[in-house]
Formats: sequence, structure tokens, C-alpha cells
Amino acid sequence: MESEDFDCVVVGAGIQGSFTAYHLAKNNKRTLLLEQFVLPHSRGSSHGQTRIIRKAYDQDFYTHMMEESYQLWSQLEKEAGVQLYRRTGMLLMGPEMGEEFLLYKNTMERNGIPTVTLDPAEFSAHIPHVNRCPGHAAIVDTTAGVLYADRALRTAQEVFQRLGGVIRDGEKVIDIKPGTPVTVTTASRIYRAKSLVITAGPWANILLSHTNLHLPLQVLKINVCYWRERTPGMYSVGKRFPCFLQMGSEEHHIYGLPANEYPGLMKICYHVGSETDPDERDRQTDRGDIAILSRYISRQFPGLVPVPAVVESCMYTVTPDHHFVLDCHPSHRNIVIGAGFSGHGFKFGPVVGKVLCELALGRMPSYDLSPFKIQRFPSHSKAAL
Repeated sequence: MESEDFDCVVVGAGIQGSFTAYHLAKNNKRTLLLEQFVLPHSRGSSHGQTRIIRKAYDQDFYTHMMEESYQLWSQLEKEAGVQLYRRTGMLLMGPEMGEEFLLYKNTMERNGIPTVTLDPAEFSAHIPHVNRCPGHAAIVDTTAGVLYADRALRTAQEVFQRLGGVIRDGEKVIDIKPGTPVTVTTASRIYRAKSLVITAGPWANILLSHTNLHLPLQVLKINVCYWRERTPGMYSVGKRFPCFLQMGSEEHHIYGLPANEYPGLMKICYHVGSETDPDERDRQTDRGDIAILSRYISRQFPGLVPVPAVVESCMYTVTPDHHFVLDCHPSHRNIVIGAGFSGHGFKFGPVVGKVLCELALGRMPSYDLSPFKIQRFPSHSKAAL
């Protein structure tokens, strides 16, 4: 079988893998980006037209990373001459004295994130056609907005290729042999590399099984729902309607983006789904989340028809604490893992790619990665012997 040598192989061409490859190429490393599906595809977690970008978080370490992520997104825009982000602000709503809402509020204040607090008298003037829950407070992260996801993914891959990087799609990895070099086998070729980065989303544990490592990752199918405006333009990005994050009205967050990719349809989703096998995703037909969203929209968004006009699918790969995995394999330091982005990782793509690149090159990472270490999962911290 034909074989090739690289400085680094990255498996998984979603947003995290694509940016890892981009940073490696910027460091003049001969880099291969492998993808099991033919690109572009909608089988994983990085497809779709939009994502929210925000600095509002409940943990300082995420807010700090987002500072640089914004800069790196802007850098990619300049390199490619393409708009990837539109500022809309993000409305954060939740019980005024609720623990989670206060965590977000305090983190934003502590880190000097530009915000606007809307008292009940001001709310309707600034946020028309939304009914605020009684006892809920409202803060706007004015730096937030919409990321054009498909365009962003394509742009990162195009710049990577312009830098000399190689993309091979439609090549599924069937074996990994740790060592120096590490050997990656697909159905058509064998690749050898000084280091390997695994950013395979829902398929992470399938690949890691070749290295005797299993992480506590749960794969969820998410129903991505779009809701029709009763009057076109009521919630549109053109009318400067913000993204929003609602906490405290249901067990999990509800989030939304202004009508944009589908004219007249607003994207509102429930931040959880039902467990699924990534290769059998479309057999998962649970729509309990859609019933929750319909009730919420009936109460809070009188300008939307509370029956989804379009339902698409995406997958989250979730860790028990909803924090990422950014670490080296516990037994093989030249195998680097980026996994478990838990439905909130896309916006971090540029900075996660930078950190995974640093790990792959054996450099000191730019951030304290202790929240993202494999060893925080005690029963999974050691490779099986």
C-alpha cells in the first residue's frame, strides 16, 4: 500500500481540526488533514450556516480564550478577504438572583466585557416582540454576534491549503499504531508522522480505541430548529435583533440567532439532545426538545409561529463537566486529543487550533490547560494496559 510521511497528521476536518492544521502549516510543518467524509458534509458538528460568538461565559478561562479567538477570527478574515462574523450582541436572560445567571454576570464584570443591562422598563424598547419572564434579568454582551459557520470552515481549509497543507477527504482511518513515528492507516494509504492530532468529534472514542484509551464522551443528536416570523423581519439580523441565551426557564439553556440564513426563519434550539450512535444519527427521532421549544416560544416570542418550519440535525460530543478535552495522550505524548466540545466549541476554533498545534509541536501551551486535562476523569485517565 502507498505510504507518505508528514510532520503532523490531523484526523477530523471540522472546525477544530481545520484550525489545528492551519496553525501547523503557519509553523511550516508538512501537515495532512484527513476527513472520513467527502467535503463539505453535514454528518458531524461543524456544518450549518451560523453559530453564536460571544465573550459571555460563566468561567474566566473561557472568556480569556475568547479574547484571542476574536483576534484570530479577524486575522483569518483579513487573510482571506471574507466576512466571517456579524456583530449583533447577545441577550442573556435568567432569574435575577439565579446562581448561573450571576456567574455569567460576575464573570463579564470581572473581565471588563462591554455590556448593557436592561431594566424591565427599558426591555421592550430595546428588544421588541419578546416577553421577558417575571423575575428575570437581562444583560447584553455587546461584543457578541453571528459566525458564518460553513463559510468559516471552508475559509480555514482554503487558507491551510494555500499555506501548503494537504487535505484528503473521503479517507476513513481504520488503524492507528502509536510510536515514533505514529502510523495512521486508511483504506487507501498509510501515513507516518512525528505527531498525530485527533479532532474527530463524535468519532473520537472509535479512533482512540486503537490507542487503548476511552474517554467519557456522550454523543447527542441535536434538533436544530427554525421558526417562522409572523411578520417577516420582526426578528431579523437586518433589524439588529440580537442572538440570545435563556437560562432558568427550562432544565437546559435555550439559545437563538436572528433570522438570517433562511429569510423569515429564526433559529432557536434547546441545548441538549438524545444520545445517539454517530453512524446511526438519523435513526434517533426523539422530539421532546421540540415540544419544550414550542411552549417556550408560545410564551416568550409572540411574533413566531410555535411550530418549527425546518428541523435539521447536528451532533454534540459532551464531557461530564461540559468542558473540552485538550491534552496529550497519557501514554503517547505525540498523540494530541481535542474532543468533547459539548456544543459550545465552534467559536473557540482558532484558539483551540493554536493550543493543539502547540501541544503537537511539544511547546508550552498559551493557556493553563488544567480545566481540559484527561486526568480530571479519574477512571479514564490511564490507557488500558
